[in-house]
Amino acid sequence: MPTPSTSRPPQRRLLTAVLTTVALLATVAVSACGGSADAVGTKDKLRIGYQRFGGLSLVKARGAAPDVEWSLFESGPALTEALKAGSIDIGQVGEAPPVFAAAGKIRFSVIGTSAPIPQGEAVLVKADRGYRSFADLKGKTVALNKGSNVHWLLVRLLEANNMTLKDIQVKYLRPAEGRPAFDGGQIDAWVIWDPYFALAEQPGVQVLADATGLASNREYVLATPRAVDKRSDEIRAFLQRYREVTDWGIAHPEERASTLAPELKIPQDVTSRALARSAKPLAPVTPAIGDELQAITDSFIALELIPGPVDLRSRIDGRFNEVFK
Repeated sequence: MPTPSTSRPPQRRLLTAVLTTVALLATVAVSACGGSADAVGTKDKLRIGYQRFGGLSLVKARGAAPDVEWSLFESGPALTEALKAGSIDIGQVGEAPPVFAAAGKIRFSVIGTSAPIPQGEAVLVKADRGYRSFADLKGKTVALNKGSNVHWLLVRLLEANNMTLKDIQVKYLRPAEGRPAFDGGQIDAWVIWDPYFALAEQPGVQVLADATGLASNREYVLATPRAVDKRSDEIRAFLQRYREVTDWGIAHPEERASTLAPELKIPQDVTSRALARSAKPLAPVTPAIGDELQAITDSFIALELIPGPVDLRSRIDGRFNEVFK
């Protein structure tokens, strides 16, 4: 009887050869780019979250940081959610978002701030409604973006007028929702910040109050702890460019407006008006800044708008302060 052949059919030999080749190619590909940045001399970009009008918009519009990755957010709360998700390394927000983010157990450090910007947020009403002061809004519908800088302004206005949240009907609307509700008369007042504030300043619109004497309305630069610890040199270099561009913009207001208007997609005259009151120099974070944020936090806790306790002072990280001095 013939001895059975141990050789495989030609079709199987061909299939085995093909699979072996594919496996070898996959191994080479993994070795070349499979997670080892050093192997190919590349590195992940620093990921920056910005809002359409924040100081970082000018950095982006001027192309001053070509080596970073930009992500646009409509509001501070949306940006802090991106910090939580790990999709950005640095972001810029107003006063209340760090408070709500810390209450939500989002991990971040406060690494920079700005000079106060009280004129950059306001309560808008229709002039024909006859409101003379914020106290006239008792029992009326007031809209704002929950957890944004204007949330703190609302709290301070209520305190200043011996009112509470129970004295008004609060409606939480994002900026894109607030403007049509305001224009259409569905709300009595809109608490909003620039540039939405400037865009809404049309004939028949009255500024009932801004934050002067009530809230600082600073901008805050937040960063993930991992980025601060692992990429401090990159962050320092980026913040230096941010500082330089901010100083340039303050010294050249007309060029700043013409640069930003296309980025913001709003008319240049509106951009100029908003920037005239809202573009301020950057500043280092100090214990006093920590106290300021903690006071806001404690007020929100007392009003049961966030759960406590929340320690904002511990989030202050001054290791990059020399850039802002």
